[in-house]
Amino acid sequence: MKFETLAIHKGNTNSDKNNPVVQPITLSTTFHHGEGEMLYTRANNPNRQSLEQVIAVLERGEDAAAFSSGNAAGTAVFQALEPGSHIVAPDDMYHGLHNSMTMLFKGVHEVSFVDMSNLEEVKKATRPNTKLFWVETPSNPLLKVTDIRKISELAKAQKALLVCDNTFATPVFQNPLLLGADMVMHSSTKYFGGHSDILGGALVTKSKNDFWEKIKTVQKVGGAVPSAMDCYWLCRSIRTLAYRMKGHAEHAMILAEYLSVHPKVEKVHYPGLKSHPGHEVAAGQMSGFGGIVSFQIKGDAQRADQFISHLQLFANATSLGGVESLIERRAAVEGPDTKTPPNLIRISVGLEHTDDSLEDLDHAFSKV
Repeated sequence: MKFETLAIHKGNTNSDKNNPVVQPITLSTTFHHGEGEMLYTRANNPNRQSLEQVIAVLERGEDAAAFSSGNAAGTAVFQALEPGSHIVAPDDMYHGLHNSMTMLFKGVHEVSFVDMSNLEEVKKATRPNTKLFWVETPSNPLLKVTDIRKISELAKAQKALLVCDNTFATPVFQNPLLLGADMVMHSSTKYFGGHSDILGGALVTKSKNDFWEKIKTVQKVGGAVPSAMDCYWLCRSIRTLAYRMKGHAEHAMILAEYLSVHPKVEKVHYPGLKSHPGHEVAAGQMSGFGGIVSFQIKGDAQRADQFISHLQLFANATSLGGVESLIERRAAVEGPDTKTPPNLIRISVGLEHTDDSLEDLDHAFSKV
């Protein structure tokens, strides 16, 4: 079956005796002994089982584990590593997981933050105790592109894990497991949810190995799992994922091209543009370039803030992946240690008509 068909049917496992077309929500936290495979909803739940099944299928993996947030999913990987492990991670990775590495696991693991789009830098950062290469491609918020195949070769030679945060690309446009990654991570809050109203995360594994069993133990014992209601809504949203992503990518390209020739824009970061340094790599491992565009306005942070304040359709808000367009000056929310340029603006391009979006941008640019 093709992606669109799988997205609609593989998250709709129905065991209700009334045989409804849509799987019902199982809110019970406990189940009768000896009557089925369910025992306690922290360990398993019919709706979570359906969610994990559809995400695993779409990512071409053997199994999936759903979590209560993207940060919980990523943190589960760090928890499963042996203490004293060395991690190589992107220097511009999502700040929530960056904080998890540097705050929660300070003194437990060692981390080297490097430009993962530069293979030589990754090689130089590798140590004898390197156990994990963490890839985020395209990255957040600079949209750097990492060659997953090349990092995979390095990881295999090191006998280390390669985990790819695929939140920006989604399995619609990129399948890291087919490119050599061992595991994929998602913030399902973003495009999987698609409507800015569900919090969640997920991990997908290429194979059920010993490390995956540790992940499942962290999920079950740690208990950072999504509710049955959240799983139900995620399954429903995933049904339209392919069509939403095509719209996001189409609109993002239009906005990126508009921004790339605007006289008040210093630089545009979007892998779909041929001027992007990672365009060729992205074109070789992605079937679409996603719905996030970052750009640097000419001027300082104050000018960037002024520009955002004049927008009507773009909500000045954190997060991404919803049908509505969101915009923010990224450095303002990442804290004092951010390496993001102060004039960089990140847009989560929504599904509004692009004529209206461009008119709104024109108006804001005219005011700064």
